[in-house]
Amino acid sequence: MKNIKIGIFGYNRGGHLADNILALNGDIVAVCEKNEKYLNLAKEKLGDTATYYKDFDSFIEHSGMEAVLLANYFPEHAPYAIRCLEKGIHVLSECIPNGTMAEGVALVEAAEKSSAKYMLLENYPFMLFNQEMKKVCDGGSLGKILYAEGEYNHAGNVYSEDLNGLYDSLKHWRHYVGRTYYLTHSLAPIAYATGALPVRVTAMPVYCPAPSDCNRASYVGERAAIITTLNDDKSVFKFTGCATFGGSDNSYRICGDKGTIENVRGSEGKIMLRYNDWTVPEGKEKTNYYMPEWDDKDAELIKKAGHGGGDFCIIREFFDCIRQDKKPVFDVYFATRLSSVAILAHRSLLEFGVPYDIPDFRNKADRDKWKEDTLSPFYYSDGREPSMPCCSNPDYKPSNQQIDNVKKLIEK
Repeated sequence: MKNIKIGIFGYNRGGHLADNILALNGDIVAVCEKNEKYLNLAKEKLGDTATYYKDFDSFIEHSGMEAVLLANYFPEHAPYAIRCLEKGIHVLSECIPNGTMAEGVALVEAAEKSSAKYMLLENYPFMLFNQEMKKVCDGGSLGKILYAEGEYNHAGNVYSEDLNGLYDSLKHWRHYVGRTYYLTHSLAPIAYATGALPVRVTAMPVYCPAPSDCNRASYVGERAAIITTLNDDKSVFKFTGCATFGGSDNSYRICGDKGTIENVRGSEGKIMLRYNDWTVPEGKEKTNYYMPEWDDKDAELIKKAGHGGGDFCIIREFFDCIRQDKKPVFDVYFATRLSSVAILAHRSLLEFGVPYDIPDFRNKADRDKWKEDTLSPFYYSDGREPSMPCCSNPDYKPSNQQIDNVKKLIEK
């Protein structure tokens, strides 16, 4: 098996994947990380098997590097992905690929011209219960898929003093990330399982600001965005971005005209598969509760991996695409579709539910419509400032106490 020479851009977010890369015959030959703490962690892990950089310009010139894991700031992947693709370097992007619609157009055009492959590193569809949902959907016993739900609810203790490297300034993207943006963990699993892709989106805010004395200084007052899409097969999805209401969990539900499958909240991955009396397939009960099992040659390695085995599976998929010269399961068109949902759902949320059509960047007309659209709620490393609100309440901002608390924690 050919070893893949890969670099990691952003070890803070990308370092947790190092073990899976190494287990799958990846050679981590270069690491780029501006934060000394995380650069030192990379050196402790990899030693002299890698070369270490603090700037991307030097990193991208590393001799022999075939692929790059992009794990830099959330809204800033597209420009770096484009530079890699232009040099024929394969790209695995750790979160949504483009922070603006214009960047989505540019990324697709760069990918189409490149000999290299682009793939979204979305690991949640490869969790065991989500793999089981896809298997059942593909088997056809649910009938025509009509509706699906996805919920990524990651509340977090807002009084915790351990920021775990989440923020490095008061302009960090996490302080401005609207609740629709971080949606791949909720949307990708149901899109992957059903094969449906959103074509129209609407969103509503769940507005409830964090307590004024807490250790967060977000300019976003929502706890969640409730997003609804009409899809290309006429089905409907309802899902969150990154929600922060009570009872943290990841939950998914898929409904056909013959049956329903979902993972049971709080059960560590148990499946509930249900049918109507008149649609029960042979060999099944009306209601079936069970824990799925891995049926995979790498099952033991998968069980040790993070995110329910998804970290191992997504790296394996990326490496297989390179080694076998096959199309990535989450290619640039899928990735930019999800980004478009995130971006346009945020605009819908700001307008309390106004619907937006989702472009398909395979089409020139859709590219032309959005290629100049650079609206964004984020601050950027190159000095660009927000050009649109990040919250449905334009007057909301964190309290002085919140800001002071976060400043003190950053200084630590």
